[in-house]
Amino acid sequence: QPCRRMFCCHSGPAPMADPFNNIMLLSDSYKTSHWRQYPPGTTSVYSYFESRGGKFPEVCFFGLQYIIKRYLVGAVVTKAKIDEAEKLINSHMGTGEMKHFNRAGWEYILKKHGGKLPIVIKAVPEGMCVPNKNVLMTVENTDPECFWLTNYLETLLVQVWYPMTVATQSREQKKVIAAYMEKTDAPPDDGALGFKLNDFGVRGSTSTESAAIGGAAHLVNFVGTDNMPAQMFCQQFYGLDGPAGYSIPAAEHSTITSWTKAGEKDAFRNMLTQYPTGLVACVSDSYDIYNACRKYWGEDLKELIENRNGTLVVRPDSGDPPKIVVEVLEILGQAFPPTMTEKGYKKLPPYIRVIQGDGISYESLGTILENMAKNGWAADNLAFGSGGALLQKVNRDTQKCAFKCCEITVNGENRHVYKDPITDSGKLSKKGRLMLVKDRTGKITTFTEGHGDPKDDILIPVFKNGELLKDWAWGDVKKNAALNSTTDKLSV
Repeated sequence: QPCRRMFCCHSGPAPMADPFNNIMLLSDSYKTSHWRQYPPGTTSVYSYFESRGGKFPEVCFFGLQYIIKRYLVGAVVTKAKIDEAEKLINSHMGTGEMKHFNRAGWEYILKKHGGKLPIVIKAVPEGMCVPNKNVLMTVENTDPECFWLTNYLETLLVQVWYPMTVATQSREQKKVIAAYMEKTDAPPDDGALGFKLNDFGVRGSTSTESAAIGGAAHLVNFVGTDNMPAQMFCQQFYGLDGPAGYSIPAAEHSTITSWTKAGEKDAFRNMLTQYPTGLVACVSDSYDIYNACRKYWGEDLKELIENRNGTLVVRPDSGDPPKIVVEVLEILGQAFPPTMTEKGYKKLPPYIRVIQGDGISYESLGTILENMAKNGWAADNLAFGSGGALLQKVNRDTQKCAFKCCEITVNGENRHVYKDPITDSGKLSKKGRLMLVKDRTGKITTFTEGHGDPKDDILIPVFKNGELLKDWAWGDVKKNAALNSTTDKLSV
């Protein structure tokens, strides 16, 4: 069986053990005590995951396949891992008054199921967009002795909130960019649109693995990225052969300022001559963005830019983004006369463009594009790079993600289970068996309490008893997430 660890650690010649490879230790501590808390006679626990609301009206579901392949597939329970978990949990939980680790339960899984988890998971297709307040995933034990296992896995499975929320926010930004491109020029083709928002977020992520997960979520919608860990992620967990996204040669401040302030023009010239063809981006605000655009790019290097076989992308990296983008466009427009789109907006010659990679978020992106439009500039003049806001400015409450039990079986009787806090009606949970159904008009609805015809259920079995049942290909995920020219069209 191939190693499922995305990043192998080495200390000398021998690889270190994966510290996060024990399923018994990948849960909240208090869940180790829950096996004693269900009603006597419980044989089944059936739970679900949903977005109860949040910043955006729908979510783009993505990332469960990674969790399943990384942590759940195969014989994940072994005697050595049971011993390890028992030692840690019994020393960590409580004050020594009793032992909380369910050794008998885990040993049962090892002996009866060969260490494979007796669980079935159903979920919506990866990349599919689903309105809030609908079921996205259901989880249930397949062995009545393991009723306690369903919600033991909640902690790990709920972490799908992160790639799902990044994919959702990225897709919402795609809607905004597409709307302004159509408003100021023509409906964009997916090729051009795919490079309009680029992932600059690796260095701002909390870990390399989180950068990979979030970066892959962004690539569900775009192809512009500087996130190499995300490339590895897409290949390993979604079977992609080749890159999921693309980047270009680009300068950073160190490669420009190393030429000194007096040598900035020479540094710019070096960028154009070192990369005589194709796209090349050059940060231009190391000292004076206005002089760089007016004098160096617009005068001294103008002929080199015009005769180069490719596109120079000028990058301002400081100042107020809505203001600085328009100022840079105006200065470049004086040196490189723009044409007019059919909608009456200015567009620079194809050999020069601008990228704004500082201060980009869902909120600022629309503000920048709106200010460009007000000043007569087409959206196609600009691309964006986003770092911290793209991969880090989200949390589980961005889309109010939750995992709740909705049915249990006790002594052969099915019970509908739900919560309905008097202090927060928004946390009312669903009851009974759930189905996700799309009607003839395309509206998606969750049926509760066992209603509906199972053949209409959108939820697909993806995992059962240690086996991956559905392996989503990267191309299918992107196809599922593609913008709909009618339902995803914004008015700006």
